[in-house]
Order: sequence, then structure tokens, then C-alpha cells
Amino acid sequence: QVQLVESGGGLVQPGGSLRLSCAASGKIVSMYPMGWYRQAPGKQREFVARIRPDGNTESADSVKGRFTISRDSSKNTGYLQMNNLKPEDTAVYYCNLNTWTTTYWGQGTQVTVSA
Repeated sequence: QVQLVESGGGLVQPGGSLRLSCAASGKIVSMYPMGWYRQAPGKQREFVARIRPDGNTESADSVKGRFTISRDSSKNTGYLQMNNLKPEDTAVYYCNLNTWTTTYWGQGTQVTVSA
């Protein structure tokens, strides 16, 4: 019923940029908090950024000033703009959508930052 599909990951050099997309179906993204999480090899999944229905955003200290979360209601799609990427940003990035009853997750998109 609800499906989230991430895209935009890939291989990028340190200092480069990527924009991740999260296309949603079954729910209207702007009605619920939407977030991005990431999981690096051997590490727990961690919070990256979140946008609330009122447009307020929050981000993890590790990405503040570099990553920006946004959404486009006309496309029912969320975005994560990632600038000045560092090797430690390498991870699988997951989109999520919180509703009153369920938290939905996408399958993830790989981001690799390496020279």
C-alpha cells in the first residue's frame, strides 16, 4: 500500500555532492514526518535528517551545514541534498515516513565516498 523508493546514490569523490530522492506512493509525503537514515558497514542505523509537516527540519550534528532535507509536494517526493561529502558518509541511505500506525522504509540507496 505504501511504498518508498530511493534513488540517486552512487560513487563520489570527497568534497563532491549527491542528491538522493525518495519517491512515495500510497501516502502524501507532506502529511507526515519524513526522514533519512543511514547505515554504514558494521555500524547501527543512524538518524540523518527529518522534515516535519510544518516544514521544520532537523539534522544530525555529523551532517549539519552539509546536508539539506526537502520535499516536493507536486511530485510526492522527498530529497536529501548532500554536499561536501566525506568518506565517513559512506553508507546505505534509507528514506522513512512516519504515520500514526506505521513507520515505512525504503530499500535504501548506496552512497560511497572515496577518492
